[in-house]
Amino acid sequence: MSDKLIIFDTTLRDGEQSPGASMTRDEKVRIARALERLRVDVIEAGFPAASPGDFEGVQAVARTVRDSVVCGLARALDKDIDRAGEALREAAQSRIHTFIATSPIHMQLKLRMTPEQVIDNAVRAVKRARQYTDNIEFSPEDAGRSEEDFLCRILEAVIDAGATTLNIPDTVGYSLPEPFGQTIRRLRERIPNADKAVFSVHCHNDLGLAVANSLSAVLGGARQVECTINGLGERAGNAALEEIVMAVTTRKDVFPCHVSIDTREIVACSKLVSNITGFPVQPNKAIVGANAFAHESGIHQDGVLKHRETYEIMRAEDVGWTANRMVLGKHSGRNAFKTRMQELGIEFVSEAELNDAFARFKELADKKHDIFDEDLQALITDAAGEAEEEGVRLVSLKVCAETGEVPTARVTVRVDQEELTGTASGGGVVDASLKAIESLLDTGAQLLLYSVNNITTGTDAQGEVTVRLEKGGRIVNGQGADTDIVIASAKAYINAVNKLLTPRQRMHPQVAGDV
Repeated sequence: MSDKLIIFDTTLRDGEQSPGASMTRDEKVRIARALERLRVDVIEAGFPAASPGDFEGVQAVARTVRDSVVCGLARALDKDIDRAGEALREAAQSRIHTFIATSPIHMQLKLRMTPEQVIDNAVRAVKRARQYTDNIEFSPEDAGRSEEDFLCRILEAVIDAGATTLNIPDTVGYSLPEPFGQTIRRLRERIPNADKAVFSVHCHNDLGLAVANSLSAVLGGARQVECTINGLGERAGNAALEEIVMAVTTRKDVFPCHVSIDTREIVACSKLVSNITGFPVQPNKAIVGANAFAHESGIHQDGVLKHRETYEIMRAEDVGWTANRMVLGKHSGRNAFKTRMQELGIEFVSEAELNDAFARFKELADKKHDIFDEDLQALITDAAGEAEEEGVRLVSLKVCAETGEVPTARVTVRVDQEELTGTASGGGVVDASLKAIESLLDTGAQLLLYSVNNITTGTDAQGEVTVRLEKGGRIVNGQGADTDIVIASAKAYINAVNKLLTPRQRMHPQVAGDV
């Protein structure tokens, strides 16, 4: 029998460190439920010591998830360990993941510690974490640039202290596949007590090699891979979960291990993460991109029609592309709506919340004939954005566009309890609408990104708009969805403005160190 490859998902922690990808507590819970349906082995829910919001997010996930292990990240500091232990107290299965930098440049210039001090801190952190759980993971941050002899010393010491998983992170995406795989193999051979811990890898995608490095490490003996949905993560992102899973599943002839992932849930999980974070999936993205199983070449089409395996190495159905596509319409009842929402991992805490969501669904059903799962997810995300940040709300929007004339927009917004109306002209009706909003709010924010994606197919499809704003070094994403793309744009801009006007006190983990 082949070994089990543990899939450790860090979408809720490292993925959230993408600029503008911050998630609310409820959004983290929605994604965690989707990851649990995906049968992810370990869910890294956040960095509890980073902020009160992060602590509450990890705590909420720990209370919700029953089948997957819930993990919290902590620096090798007593206060971080204790905070993680407290956040995970109600988890059915918990893990504390602690880390400290081990590369010469990090030890000398960031930590200002000697190698012996680093080892002492690592050992103390692991022992303290054992007060809360027996499932302890340790990461030597920037292992890719660390000296191998020192890695062997510190890893042997933390295993003796009680670490059960050793994660070797390529923190800055510096490694190359073959030497990285060899490093994992040598560490397993050289460390005397290596058989007492699972070796893991966490690869960043700065050179586009995160998946390749991770798979090479698996061939070198790693039996846990840390990854994210859609490869989300800071800078260029992390290893993409869907690519790791399908590579191991498809190439059983090469990989001496298997995964427990329900691959049919991959596409649904990908769409949910994209919808909540506002980071669209590129069409040619492996596994989950819209074109991943599309064939335009006549030769390819002919081959697939004759025998699918001529040009397809996996079935679209196996990753969830054809399951549960069209589910509801305007004649669907409240119970059918509630049931489908539960199947999507969306639960309502009160009848009032259910009634509000159902009313929004009926309003949408009057605008478009068929309601897809993606529409339902966008509907809930849109509603959540309005419910959380009510400082500014869109009241009405009127635009005028005529050939040969300059487009204009008239916008009314409610700021607290006061309604303000403004007009503006622009290069198009969207430009005019956003300028009208800005003329009323005067945020001074810089627009970094404006992105439009259709949620489903057809001319009546909802449009999903992502707006990224920056002010004073703070970057936020705003999302809005509507069958009218102009209204969706206004919603997205206001959603982003609300986040700027009511900033959450959040210190991202990478400020103090990251794995």
